[in-house]
Amino acid sequence: MQNVGENRSAGSISAAVFLQRFVNKLPWAHLDIAGTAWAYKDYDLCPKGASAFGVRLLNELVEKHYEK
Repeated sequence: MQNVGENRSAGSISAAVFLQRFVNKLPWAHLDIAGTAWAYKDYDLCPKGASAFGVRLLNELVEKHYEK
């Protein structure tokens, strides 16, 4: 089993199908954040480099819907 496409790149669909093999009947979601994972210049929200977009997104979700 490989998580790569024909050109050695893993697409969002192949990554989701790969993950689906391991979750059984549990609810799950796949967030494809590869395109937003790196900032090529400084921004107000994050400096140049790793953006932590997925981490910040999930943190906001938990804060708004699961923490009281």
